[in-house]
Amino acid sequence: MQKFIVSLFVASLSVVCFSQSVPVTKKMPVKVSKHNISFQDDYAWLEDMESDEVIGWRNAQNAYANAHLEAIKKKWNSASKIKEYDYFSSNGLPRKKGKYYYSVLYRDRNRPASLFYRERLNDRPLEILSPFSLYKDTNVGISSFYPSVNSSLVAVKISKDGSERMELRFVDMTKNKVTDEVLTNVRSNVAWNQDQGVFYKKQSNLRTFEKDSTFQLFYHKMGTAQQDDLLIFDTTLSENEFWFDTYGDRLILCETKPASGDRTYYQAVLRSEPFKLEKFFETNESQVAFRDYRKGRVFFSTKAFDWGELRSFDINGMKDEKVVVPQIYTHLLTDSAFYGDYLVCEYKTLGSNYMIVYDENGKFIRKFDVPYAMDFTIRFYNPETKNLFVTFYSYTIPYLNYTLNIETGRSNPYFNDFLPPEPTLFPFDHFVTKTITYKSRDNEDVPITIVHKKGILLDGNNPTLLKAYGGYGIVSGPSYDTALLYFLEKGGVYAYAQIRGGGEKGLKWHAAGSGMRKNNTFNDFIDAAEFLIAEKYTSPNKLGITGTSHGGLVVGVAMTRRPDLFKVAIPRMGVFDMAQYGKFTVGELNYDEYGNPEIKREYQSLLGYSPYHNIEQTVNYPTILIITSDNDGRVPPVHAYKFAARLQNRVAQQNPIYLKTLDHTGHFGKQSTYNSSIEEDADFYNFLLFHLGQ
Repeated sequence: MQKFIVSLFVASLSVVCFSQSVPVTKKMPVKVSKHNISFQDDYAWLEDMESDEVIGWRNAQNAYANAHLEAIKKKWNSASKIKEYDYFSSNGLPRKKGKYYYSVLYRDRNRPASLFYRERLNDRPLEILSPFSLYKDTNVGISSFYPSVNSSLVAVKISKDGSERMELRFVDMTKNKVTDEVLTNVRSNVAWNQDQGVFYKKQSNLRTFEKDSTFQLFYHKMGTAQQDDLLIFDTTLSENEFWFDTYGDRLILCETKPASGDRTYYQAVLRSEPFKLEKFFETNESQVAFRDYRKGRVFFSTKAFDWGELRSFDINGMKDEKVVVPQIYTHLLTDSAFYGDYLVCEYKTLGSNYMIVYDENGKFIRKFDVPYAMDFTIRFYNPETKNLFVTFYSYTIPYLNYTLNIETGRSNPYFNDFLPPEPTLFPFDHFVTKTITYKSRDNEDVPITIVHKKGILLDGNNPTLLKAYGGYGIVSGPSYDTALLYFLEKGGVYAYAQIRGGGEKGLKWHAAGSGMRKNNTFNDFIDAAEFLIAEKYTSPNKLGITGTSHGGLVVGVAMTRRPDLFKVAIPRMGVFDMAQYGKFTVGELNYDEYGNPEIKREYQSLLGYSPYHNIEQTVNYPTILIITSDNDGRVPPVHAYKFAARLQNRVAQQNPIYLKTLDHTGHFGKQSTYNSSIEEDADFYNFLLFHLGQ
């Protein structure tokens, strides 16, 4: 009798979850023509994202999706368990920048996190900036912070509603007080000139989703009005990209011509105003990439060495070029930084990470290996004790804080009154994490990391989540995730495919999955799914896929090309309309990665894989939850709107298609408060487990 009642409950739940009506989306056909290629776009009207009509449609879609997500909670409600895992997880070390140690922490789970500091590592953290106290709004948050050179001031970037066009506020550390000085429309990093002022890029867009206009570098002198800020560099006419930063007494700026990739490097001495930018180096993108500036020398790498190396030359005339750290074949150099008189290089190999310490001239000092396939972050360096303070972590192991002594090679766990020793949630061997390779269709060895509970039966019946990014040369790595722990504890298998287009196997790995070779990225992801099925980790009826931003595009292509392989797809902040992606925000900056629609053969390539344009009228696609944000300045929500509308508006579509738009949120999701971020994670895994269990 009890078994019958449970079955009846599950059956009735399914009726509840699917009883809401799909919102009606009107069709307004528009003919699109380019390069003598024409097609009909029925949903171009959704591109007016800020109109009342589109907002009303979006709200109806949210009501439909939210009703389903709420109904699912009768069977799956992961939020309380995720919070419990968080509570019992250890914390990482604060960041030391200048004199002080900084942390961004939640005081109230329903309010944005605040910025805290410590004078000494063992001190109680003290709050110095609360976004909620300043704005009385839960949809604001700290994006990043930049202490001045002498630590008397801290510049703090504040994001409203997830926007990447931010306000800059300042904390006077001598008074422990937020000043009245405010800079608006900041869209860049912030670089200090000692304690006297800051450099920043200003955006002049009038509307949220119009093409990006961040082409001007300004200098703000402390204590002056923003309207009096000095214009330092301007590429408004050429629309060339540029980045900048300060290194001691120098401002370094690099200008790039998008069409050719040619780069011009400038420097300015910061001793006195006005600052005079002088050209010191010109190169092609394929030749040199700037890494650091120190003691009159420029440190750089070249694309002639696929796995990464480090060289230097004298900034005054490019004299005395020399190799500092040579390439280590098949060992990817992921980062390098100076700590005191030492140069620390971080390396990644198949399934393991390590660091090598050199002196400032590149002489080998020692190597530190990282256990348990963990990753790490170097938090700071103590020159008196010669200790590096490092936090280790993995998908399943929470933050472990250590000191690594450069002179002796000894490593010791680090604890203090506010970072006490705590037991891990699970024994280190409770989960299995392995990185192996599978063969792509063109015989490439593609790395894939697979995580699951130890001892589970690999019989093809495990709920599995496959994820990837695969773009921009980004090197993937684990992050500790208590929501993922919940999924793994329920018998789930997690797999992350390090597909071409990413940077996990060097510069050529990225090149092999970008531009006209972007199809390699999608094929690798589909091949990863087939590998997991063939090896009995899962089956098409138990396989879900996800990815964010570029990863959302990967999911969109995979599910439209091979809907037979997947039960559930959850693309987040994805790019789906590849014919029109250059029209909005920073789309034009991505032509090298995706393809340039102004070139006919590349436009044809874009249409060939564009998820929106490859939806078939006669195909029943998997169950899909499309997640976007209403204030995403990188990937505007119109991509999700049009993709969802076309998927829903077909007779053949029997599996449900849901569109969830996160309100007052940007590209990185609902992170303004702790509870809102937990709710977003819980909705994701509730949806995944519910539908993989159907």
